[in-house]
Amino acid sequence: MYKTLRTAAASMALLGTTLSSHAIDIDAGDYTALPEGTNVGLVYAQHAERNTLYAKGQQVPGTNGLDSDIGILRLIHFTKIGDYVVDPQVLLPFGNLKATGGLAPALGQANGTGDLIFAATVWTLNDPASRRYFGITPFLYAPTGTYDANKALNLGENRWKYALQAAYIHGFGDKWTVDVAADVTAYGENNDAGGGKNLKQDASSQVQAFLRYSPSATWDLRAGLSYAHTGATQLGGVDQGNASNVTKMQLGTAVFVGPKTQVLATWGRDLNVDNGFQESSRLNLRLLQVF
Repeated sequence: MYKTLRTAAASMALLGTTLSSHAIDIDAGDYTALPEGTNVGLVYAQHAERNTLYAKGQQVPGTNGLDSDIGILRLIHFTKIGDYVVDPQVLLPFGNLKATGGLAPALGQANGTGDLIFAATVWTLNDPASRRYFGITPFLYAPTGTYDANKALNLGENRWKYALQAAYIHGFGDKWTVDVAADVTAYGENNDAGGGKNLKQDASSQVQAFLRYSPSATWDLRAGLSYAHTGATQLGGVDQGNASNVTKMQLGTAVFVGPKTQVLATWGRDLNVDNGFQESSRLNLRLLQVF
């Protein structure tokens, strides 16, 4: 049982428990196109607690936890290519992972930086007057993060990742806005996944939806749901049987505390998990500065 528990937890670490989530989470409003020449800097902070571990839909006995404190530095520049607004950007994750309970001796903890992320949204619909936007974003994850093949937990993944996301924003009246997004992620191989074994992974996908209500032009309340499928891994050619389906929710608010400064806070949790750790609580904070 101990060996099985450690393998299940390690597999989930390889699936992306290391950093943000099961796929590409967005915040409501992220796909709002800003004017050409605008620069945006963002700092994210997330604390998440996972106190339950599932394997094939069944809860693993015992106290099995994984806590994470993750930050992200993000820089965005809005420009135009022909008639289209484009926003090349770079993201650098960093932070700490710490196993708790019965998993602490086996998994330990990890500190350092995550893999550097490059992205650029192209807006094919940009209608600020009616608050309607549609954008498509390719992502490239470079294997630059902290990684040690001898550790079960790592912030870096030691592999290239490629993702494509599309999102649509639609305003209703003066106060209501709906955001929907979908993405798919493909994975390169990790040729040093412990014992010199090769790690492959099937594609992952996610759909997200948000509803925002704005009491004023500078303040909104928001709620969101998402469903993610995380592809199974094959380690040394052996299928790990660890594909995961996760449904989660979040509630939050965002407010401009100055003409160019926004503060965002959301709280969420997983509603259903069939493989891997279930988040019991997730607090996200974000500071956005336009310059």
